[in-house]
Amino acid sequence: MSTSEWPLWEVFVRSRRGLSHTHAGSLHAPDAEMALRNARDLYTRRNEGVSIWVVPSAAVTASSPDERDPFFAPSADKPYRHPTFYEIPEGVRHL
Repeated sequence: MSTSEWPLWEVFVRSRRGLSHTHAGSLHAPDAEMALRNARDLYTRRNEGVSIWVVPSAAVTASSPDERDPFFAPSADKPYRHPTFYEIPEGVRHL
């Protein structure tokens, strides 16, 4: 398999313990182990992360921005899902 045929991987990095992983970018690699090593070298060169996830791009399913209103409309009729009326305690740093 040539490098032009390697699958695309999505990279997610967690910068500190207690925070969520965020999408850092994409890269091509022949397998998961090489994708993880390449992601480490490419996206955490300055010790920006404590954890890395690599996921084959083909395994990611996403909603379409064009379908935003019909797709997300059911959540609007459930106000208890929105934290607008909850009090956040003073000592909570990451929620």
